[in-house]
Amino acid sequence: MKSLTVALPGREYDILIASGILSRTGAECRKVLPKTSRILLVTDSNVAPLYGKTAEESLTESGFTVRTVVIPAGEPSKNADNLVLLWNEAMRFGITRTDAVIALGGGVVGDLAGFAAATILRGVAFVQIPTTLLAQVDSSVGGKVAIDLEAGKNLAGAFWQPKLVLMDPLTLNTLPDVTFSDGMAEVIKYGCIWDSDFFRLLSRCGNRAGVMERIEEVLYTCCAIKAKVVEEDELDTGLRMILNFGHTLGHAYEKAYHYETYTHGQAVSAGMCLVARLGEQLGLTESGTETAIRRLTAAYGLPTDIPCSLEDYRSAIGLDKKGSGDGITVIFLKKLGETLPKKLAKKELLNLL
Repeated sequence: MKSLTVALPGREYDILIASGILSRTGAECRKVLPKTSRILLVTDSNVAPLYGKTAEESLTESGFTVRTVVIPAGEPSKNADNLVLLWNEAMRFGITRTDAVIALGGGVVGDLAGFAAATILRGVAFVQIPTTLLAQVDSSVGGKVAIDLEAGKNLAGAFWQPKLVLMDPLTLNTLPDVTFSDGMAEVIKYGCIWDSDFFRLLSRCGNRAGVMERIEEVLYTCCAIKAKVVEEDELDTGLRMILNFGHTLGHAYEKAYHYETYTHGQAVSAGMCLVARLGEQLGLTESGTETAIRRLTAAYGLPTDIPCSLEDYRSAIGLDKKGSGDGITVIFLKKLGETLPKKLAKKELLNLL
């Protein structure tokens, strides 16, 4: 088993990475939830038939009383109606402030269940059990929880750190290729912003099978990078912004296609490629960076370009959480493994597109 600690003072938690750890969910949770009797287990319609029973039985064997809530799989479920549903389910279940919410699933489940945990009774304990690659390397770590609004993604939310993150790489074996590739965009991002050696490792792995041969190392590396960033900037006002490399433009693609045509990872992939190109054009980014990113994202089945209108770019940039007044912080790269955040006027960024 690989493990690391996110060392936030007073809110420390461990990330445990091990094949088969899902079957030990109850024992691991009991270590961090000693007074908890009730668990609201939130999952989705894809994950519940695969892993719901294993998690629920393990929790029950460790003395927890469990109520499982299954939401429809997919981004549209990350909404206010389902947040209210979880609040009401928690109240009917008799949740108290010493009880907990567990998210079993991908990023949608984690964000929604986490926001419910952050707000029910003004906050109860929360545990993440991510089952997709994207959730394991990104959304389950760092405490960002949210729902989507009509105006865009993740626009209502909170920072609510989990008590524990359990990652079972075996859950990745049931992912469709497109979902695995979706997560690879975030994996590649870590190489782009922090660790050029890791970027080259992913190039050598070459495909899904190559990554899975080293999956615990890949997960650990990504989580260790994110932990360092979160420890320095928990509330996303400085260094943590670098985690959004490719996301400002990626969110435009998601929104332009109504969150139906392109996945989050696909959109981020195209966003990273475009930002690298803009950086080279501005003389900020080392020549050849865009080509390297395009080559690697394409190798993992990710798009390198997505058509988008100027109006769709304008809408996404206007709502971007890295914006402040008429300005926006764009995460460029100096070179692979090194970022260069730069504040631009929103109009200036639009003129570059």
